[in-house]
Amino acid sequence: QLTMSLNSSTLLNEENAQGAKRHSECLESLLQTTSSFQDNPLQQLQLASQEVLEKAKKSGRSKCPRCNSSRMFYCYTCFVPVETVPTKEIPTVKLPLKIDIIKHPNETDGKSTAVHAKLLAPDDVTIYKYPCIPEYEEKRHEIALVFPGPNSVSVKDITFHLQKYTKKGVCASDDDCSREPLLKQAKIEPGEKTNPSEGISSSRGEDTRLKKIIFIDSTWNQTNKIITDERLQGLLQIELKTRKTCFWRHQKGKPDTYLSTIEAIYYFLVDYHQEILKESYKGQYDNLLFFFSFMYTLIKDAKCCAGKE
Repeated sequence: QLTMSLNSSTLLNEENAQGAKRHSECLESLLQTTSSFQDNPLQQLQLASQEVLEKAKKSGRSKCPRCNSSRMFYCYTCFVPVETVPTKEIPTVKLPLKIDIIKHPNETDGKSTAVHAKLLAPDDVTIYKYPCIPEYEEKRHEIALVFPGPNSVSVKDITFHLQKYTKKGVCASDDDCSREPLLKQAKIEPGEKTNPSEGISSSRGEDTRLKKIIFIDSTWNQTNKIITDERLQGLLQIELKTRKTCFWRHQKGKPDTYLSTIEAIYYFLVDYHQEILKESYKGQYDNLLFFFSFMYTLIKDAKCCAGKE
């Protein structure tokens, strides 16, 4: 009996030691995860207080003030916050250009992040449900489409390529293409003012500036129907190659550089601000990820609690 008691005691001590070791390894792993999580770009965002979302989370689903549907945080069909999320407590972002989002008809509304852009930059973002999209033919010299492809260019090369589009436009619209392109006459005299809100400036140089950017909101397997639409043909295509997605619905078999819609919008604007506007970035568009970052943390915590990570 003494032997059995000693053996039992030894086994218990071994189990405790193993348990402590597992706990230590788990803690170390958790610290590593926390460290890598801090390296996540979402952790560095300069965001408005998300206390309003914390309160709404505790309250649960609420009604949309327009359609009375039960939603969490916002209504993805009416593009408005729910009753427990006062509009005045939601940040608004002013963008340097207009954004058109073309949404695939089969894209699930509740899974799309495109609505985030409309909620947070309502004056500068328009969402169209395909096939209802604008005609862009006459504005090709001031519009670009964010979509990867063999002919896509980087953000820093936008101005150069739009100038080529403008030259083509000048030649196509003038009978005498042998004369000096108007593009070279586009100098603005000191003190001369231009109206950036005008659709077409009298200055040809002003026409080379990007005024609108288009994004496609769909799964990558659904994009072919939209990208091949004749109304989008001939547009300058931009590719974002250096960013990695944090989206929790990452599509299997696709590279991690395939971003969700709101991530693509945000990262494009950051690059545009630095590469085209030539200004230092100080978080001007960070609040575009106001909902995204909150939901990312929410889902990450839920997975951790469920033992999935």
